[in-house]
Amino acid sequence: MQERHQNRKMYFDEQAYTTQKYVIPFIECSRPVNSDSKILEIGCGEGGNLKPFMDLGCQCVGIDLNKQQIENAKEYFSTHSNHAKLELISSDIYDINNPDFRFNVIILRDVIEHIHDQERFMAFVKQFLLLDGVVFFAFPPWYMPFGGHQQICQSKISKIPYIHILPRTCYAALLKSFGETVGNIEGLLEIKETGITLDRFERILKRESYSILKKELYFINPNYEIKFKLRPRKMFPVIDSIPFIRNFYTTAGYYLVQVIK
Repeated sequence: MQERHQNRKMYFDEQAYTTQKYVIPFIECSRPVNSDSKILEIGCGEGGNLKPFMDLGCQCVGIDLNKQQIENAKEYFSTHSNHAKLELISSDIYDINNPDFRFNVIILRDVIEHIHDQERFMAFVKQFLLLDGVVFFAFPPWYMPFGGHQQICQSKISKIPYIHILPRTCYAALLKSFGETVGNIEGLLEIKETGITLDRFERILKRESYSILKKELYFINPNYEIKFKLRPRKMFPVIDSIPFIRNFYTTAGYYLVQVIK
């Protein structure tokens, strides 16, 4: 797992595979995706999720705080046949002030769980939607086995599930005892602050006047197909129906939402 986060091109290719096979069909159940579509990905990294949209000829914009990842993305897409239809921006989304910055589809895949003040973000992002535009979210619920993203650790602790649920001081001490770097520990503790449950996410949607067009909870994350050769599996209905408990067994939540007019 750690190797994938270090090998950015491998991670790019994995994102592209899952988006092509699972994300776009999920969106297309409610909205068409074609060469007329305008797509924005917030927290795009190297842009792997954008590649399948680029392949379809969509007009794409990717924005990310990480300048190096944006530079990597520019390199990866430099030879793409539709590279003229891609804009890559290294910026904070809150710094964007452009009335023409509007899209049919906004993508946040494995991003919302890293954002501070998610209520503010959900209210802010509405302005970037075209009429009848939609937002796609995919994220691991906080209480799932690796909801703390401990898989990025350098040590054997990367394979231990649920440790992120420990109290902050205990978690930090455990990470330190396994020899994790200060940078890794700080990053994992930050995720502990921003991690989000399914129930809280849905409460925010309701509070910010979003309606859910389509929702799917997965017991086996679609992304695990390319990573671990595991066949994706939807959550068992009996667990899906139990608030809070479902967070411990759901490895990915897929949501397509729109603003209530």
